[in-house]
Amino acid sequence: MRVHICAMGRLRAGPEKSLVDDYLTRFDRTGRGLGLGPARVVEMEDKKGGGMAAEAVLLQRAIPQGAVICVLDERGKVETSPAFAERLGTWRDAGRGDLAFVIGGADGIDPSLRVQADHALSFGKMVWPHMLVRVMLAEQLYRAAAILSGGPYHRV
Repeated sequence: MRVHICAMGRLRAGPEKSLVDDYLTRFDRTGRGLGLGPARVVEMEDKKGGGMAAEAVLLQRAIPQGAVICVLDERGKVETSPAFAERLGTWRDAGRGDLAFVIGGADGIDPSLRVQADHALSFGKMVWPHMLVRVMLAEQLYRAAAILSGGPYHRV
């Protein structure tokens, strides 16, 4: 199952980009034998400043046809790492070829895109900087692959 992180904004060189790249490399290595990956980041910029509605159009274009859509949203479900790993495994086992994680811009995700989602995921009740959400998601993808592989990565 290919993983697409569809995100508003460009992640410039720096510590966040280094972390995302590192965790996604680890995810690809660990997930390959499990039918997970590769993972890629698709970045969009709303240069015209059209707000959430314009961002939703750009994000929609980046989501592969037929993909499972998981939006990152503070109103989403807070899950444990093992539950997140199980969810990934369930989507994979259902034969879904693509999984798109959607990260909106500064104002969040337009309701028209949010209602299309198969799942809404939250990393807690607080709102996180969107660039940091990428790091957290990349790390959780790697952790999920490690859990699904039977590794000792903080299993419960």
